[in-house]
Amino acid sequence: HCNFEFDLCGWKQDENDDFDWNLRTSTTPKLGTGPATDHTLQEPSGHYIFIKSSFFQLPGEKARISSPVLSKRNKNCKVREDGIADYYHMYGAHVGSLIVYQRTTLKHERILLNLTGNQGNFWQHKALTLAGNGNEDFQVVFEGIAGNGPKDGIALDDLTFSKEC
Repeated sequence: HCNFEFDLCGWKQDENDDFDWNLRTSTTPKLGTGPATDHTLQEPSGHYIFIKSSFFQLPGEKARISSPVLSKRNKNCKVREDGIADYYHMYGAHVGSLIVYQRTTLKHERILLNLTGNQGNFWQHKALTLAGNGNEDFQVVFEGIAGNGPKDGIALDDLTFSKEC
């Protein structure tokens, strides 16, 4: 489980992307971007990770963050419905996309979730099933794609794997 209150909990920024997910709070002055609170504490001082479209990112540029490596033996591993679920917040008229992948150690990727555009100004969650096929260890990768609105962004919080992971 990672609620991002202290750090990234072993999640790693990908090196082959265009920019990074940032750890932040809602009290960080950012021209009204992002959720009013985090999901964990429901407080403006609570932490989450966030990308936003800005003058520094071009529309279509990507930020990727990867989970620790999970064992190929985890056949019933899930991003939990009550927890990954992942909680996400995608708000703004020109917000980009959030794509979640399962990536094997040999870099084969399978899309688990693909969301584009405004999903509402509130935290939502999705339960994702990870298929261990017994051949390769794997990771979960969250990819945020910049949109073209300077106040639009994507936030993630409370990433939790089921105990089978």
